[in-house]
Amino acid sequence: MKGTCKIIISLLTLLIMASCASSPATAQQNSISIDAAKTKDAISPYVYGQFIEHLGRCVYGGIWAEMLEDRKFYHPITADYDPYVTSKAILPESEFQVVGASPWQIMGSANSVTMVKEASFVGEHTPLIQAGSGIRQLDLGLIKGKDYSGYIYLKAKEGNPSVTVSIVWGNNQSDSMTFKTLEKDYVKYPFWLTSQGDTNKGKLEIKVEGGSCFVGTVSIMPADNVNGLRADTLKLLKELNSTVYRWPGGNFVSGYDWRDGVGDRDKRPPRTNPAWTGVEHNDFGMHEFINFCRIVGAEPLITTNTGFGDAYSSAAELEYANGSVLTPMGMLRKYNGSAEPFNVRLWCVGNEMWGNWQLGYMSLEDYIIKHNWVVEKMLETDPDIICFASGDVDTDWSRGLIAGCADNIDKIAEHFYCTETIKDVTKHAAQIKGKIKEKTDYHRKLRQELDELKGKDIEVAVTEWNYWNFNPGEGDDLNPADAYWYGELGRRYFMQDALGIAAGLHEFYRQSDIVYLAFYAQTVNVIGCIKTTKTEASFAATGLPLKLYRNHYGTIPVELTNNNDALDIAAAWTEDKKALTIGVVNTTAQEQKVTMDLKGANLTGAGTVWVIENSDPMSYNEPGKDPKIEIKESKVSGVSNQLAVPGYSISLYRLDVN
Repeated sequence: MKGTCKIIISLLTLLIMASCASSPATAQQNSISIDAAKTKDAISPYVYGQFIEHLGRCVYGGIWAEMLEDRKFYHPITADYDPYVTSKAILPESEFQVVGASPWQIMGSANSVTMVKEASFVGEHTPLIQAGSGIRQLDLGLIKGKDYSGYIYLKAKEGNPSVTVSIVWGNNQSDSMTFKTLEKDYVKYPFWLTSQGDTNKGKLEIKVEGGSCFVGTVSIMPADNVNGLRADTLKLLKELNSTVYRWPGGNFVSGYDWRDGVGDRDKRPPRTNPAWTGVEHNDFGMHEFINFCRIVGAEPLITTNTGFGDAYSSAAELEYANGSVLTPMGMLRKYNGSAEPFNVRLWCVGNEMWGNWQLGYMSLEDYIIKHNWVVEKMLETDPDIICFASGDVDTDWSRGLIAGCADNIDKIAEHFYCTETIKDVTKHAAQIKGKIKEKTDYHRKLRQELDELKGKDIEVAVTEWNYWNFNPGEGDDLNPADAYWYGELGRRYFMQDALGIAAGLHEFYRQSDIVYLAFYAQTVNVIGCIKTTKTEASFAATGLPLKLYRNHYGTIPVELTNNNDALDIAAAWTEDKKALTIGVVNTTAQEQKVTMDLKGANLTGAGTVWVIENSDPMSYNEPGKDPKIEIKESKVSGVSNQLAVPGYSISLYRLDVN
């Protein structure tokens, strides 16, 4: 009998344990106080900035619609086809390798294509293709039923050559156009082709018959491109609704000559990327950047080269952007198609000049001289610009730079990346806001300590911020949180990263009196909030809070007290004070209930809530697949003093007030 009782008790115990395991955990209770009558400085709209650099697949392969690699033939075309030889070791898991040799393949004997330096069309040499031969580029992404527009520059050499341009998919299925009776000078021949198959292994083929000819350059884009921008990426960029974009770098800018990026796009010289890898095509220069900003509705910020560049080059670049047509550079801008000045107000003076990896790095003492020289020459050209100095808290460079250049600094730039993936989600998410507070605390202290800051309001501009794990990992031990899946520095982002980005935005709001601007870095692929394949684009997990808060969070922060480190909570009035917005980041797996002690506002009980959630903190989105993480919107009613938020979530409430 005793044994039977023990068995029954054990079975009951197991049933109770199973029931507890299968039912959701009881929501945890939390309390906060909000005094909506106590407001802080308005949030700068510039905290929703984005940064695009000529690195990896951010511009080319992400924003820009060109489908061809090395379309200007920087690399000589040879019989040995191995364009990705230099990047296979550093990007073992990526489909998007860095081109280190020609991506073009000779279609014929090895000597049927030669690279001719004399009177080259663009760059150092131009391919000359003999009759019966040709060249092709592999690995193009094609979509069934989609149209592709392009052009090719051709010049006859000998005989009466005709050239056929084709796109190829499937088992040698193709669509083509043929150009006959070529001229003895370069002529631009447009083509329009349609794919009848889906493939990531499509080809563009150029075949020559009847004589030999030169191919100056070639281009092909999806026909739905918008002034050269990818339509799918552009759609997401418009949803992101960023207020300002920083360009062209980043480390890239310290070796970049802005003159390479203006004028006839097909005649702009291809270069080796000075800071990263691969070829810089110079297809996306100042005109394209300004046009991009106009299309997405953002203000431009240009970083000028204080690495290998000098004051005169920076002043000339500024004159090109803002000068009247009566100035030499303004006249050149008009000649290149833009009579009206671009009126760029915001200028970064150099990038990370405190780092010894930066091209043109020098000591602080020498750089103080250079910064002052550059800014003074720029202000002679346009005294109305806002200049951002290249600062750094961690090396104390900011202190020395401000002390030596305070009269030539409007804002002080800071960068940071959180480079560790922490298993504890609360600690992982807290990294971003911790860095922001560290930066702002430092500059508040400088305001008390530096005489040069007396009577000045040099605000902080966090011109690069994000998560970025520097170690992609190798082999069987590859950590999915560390791999570069989208080409060079093309990191994947997870739900736990999104939690940290939202908490970071909250911290920027809390520091609204000193933070002027912030650029999430970078926008597309690389360490970006949007990821693309050859044919698809989607928001990464980190893009969703950036989009959500930019479009729905308030502008006037209010006082809020919260004692739970696992919940990051911020509140702000909308500009018209008709609603109170409350953002709640829950870094725990459990649902949380938040009881509010609200003063200074009377809620009607109605409103809207947007939620980003996933029970797996390591979940992520992939282009071309159904998203695992989304923004879900719903109406709420009867809200008085309590909010409920799911586990691992970002919830943004917009509550109507009387």
